[in-house]
Amino acid sequence: MTDDKTTTATATLHKVADNIGKVMKGQTDSIRLLLAGFAGGGHILLEDYPGTGKTTLAKILALSIETRFTRIQFTPDLLPSDILGVSIFDPKDKEFRLHKGPVFTNILLADEINRASPRTQSALLEAMAEKQVSIDGGNCPLDDLFFVIATQNPVESRGTYPLPEAQMDRFALQFSLGYVSMEEEVALLSNQTERHPIEDISACTTAEEILLVKKQVHAVHISEELKQYIVQLVHTTRSFPGLVLGASPRASLALMQTARALALFDGQDFVTPDHIQEIAVPVIAHRLVLDPQARFSGQTAQGIVEEILETIPVPA
Repeated sequence: MTDDKTTTATATLHKVADNIGKVMKGQTDSIRLLLAGFAGGGHILLEDYPGTGKTTLAKILALSIETRFTRIQFTPDLLPSDILGVSIFDPKDKEFRLHKGPVFTNILLADEINRASPRTQSALLEAMAEKQVSIDGGNCPLDDLFFVIATQNPVESRGTYPLPEAQMDRFALQFSLGYVSMEEEVALLSNQTERHPIEDISACTTAEEILLVKKQVHAVHISEELKQYIVQLVHTTRSFPGLVLGASPRASLALMQTARALALFDGQDFVTPDHIQEIAVPVIAHRLVLDPQARFSGQTAQGIVEEILETIPVPA
């Protein structure tokens, strides 16, 4: 039987989901994944073709919460200091003052992250992994609600730099929105005949309520058998034929936390195997590196994770 805290946290997540759904028609599954990653304390990478609503999804999430939101448009000439900030000498006080960059926020939209150089991309590594930034020898902590939702165009697009493995590993989930059905696209046109529906979106929850949700995720029970199941899924990728690089222990942690958040979204105070299986591909696949022969033969990281899910026995 669920307690009051679980019920309250679930209600908060559904309020945000409904708010996002007012604009993002036909994206119920994507909204579910987004909020599971957000509540689980991870960061999200959206990869899809231009015009599918990646940036809009991030904006609506930020608008749904009374909190700070910053957007960075990644371009080839963007510098690390444009993200982190810079110390500038103040001649009046004869000392350096830190001018904080846009990374000092709650929800950060890193738009088209793979259009910036690898040097600039790596500026986010420490912030995403440790919630702090090192500038001029000092450590500056970030907010407890710090969350990165990054978008990127497919790596085959012109003018893109593939994200390095270390950067990919910092994202708890990667998924695509995909194209909506014809009926939903017609409804999209009708909704925007006079104005964009995002203009009618207002905050439906507060940062304090979201922090309580994130805290409640840690109270969701996960059995020892399911922990072993998670580790077995991830460990199998490290010796799977056709893979140069398998998933790291960070993938196991992300899979556990996201599965707990998904259970909370469903109003449950315990994780089931279904939660793990639902989230396994978005959590694990983007961390895998295929060898050239496997890639040329048509294998995909998503297909490999699905194959592993079919072969590993599910705990009773």
